[in-house]
Amino acid sequence: MFKEFKEFALKGNLIDTAIAFVMGAAFGKVVTAFVEKMFAPVVGLILGGVNLAEKKWVLRAAEEGGRPEVAIAWGEFITASIDFLVVAFVMFMIIKAMNAAKRKEAEAVPAPPAGPSDVELLAEIRDLLKKG
Repeated sequence: MFKEFKEFALKGNLIDTAIAFVMGAAFGKVVTAFVEKMFAPVVGLILGGVNLAEKKWVLRAAEEGGRPEVAIAWGEFITASIDFLVVAFVMFMIIKAMNAAKRKEAEAVPAPPAGPSDVELLAEIRDLLKKG
């Protein structure tokens, strides 16, 4: 059983998937930092100094007795949505580039020579032998 697991774990597809997962997580952190630390402040400045991450609708205020605030944090949702759109756009561009590279590779493969097939050539030879 250990041998089978070792073969499974060392297959290229599993390792490639693990690497992609780690790189994707790191890319997500980069995008989040970009949106929260670079994009959101510019949007806040344009909107008059608004901090988007702090925007929320309070449904029930917190009380001193320990009852927590109940709020809809729509600013964080907008920030997370922007994160998603950036990641989706970058993934779209990567897949588009990969598909273009695959198309170029497929076009680079030479087409078989145009002309009679082997069967047609054999039929011609047969016909010539019958005549001669």
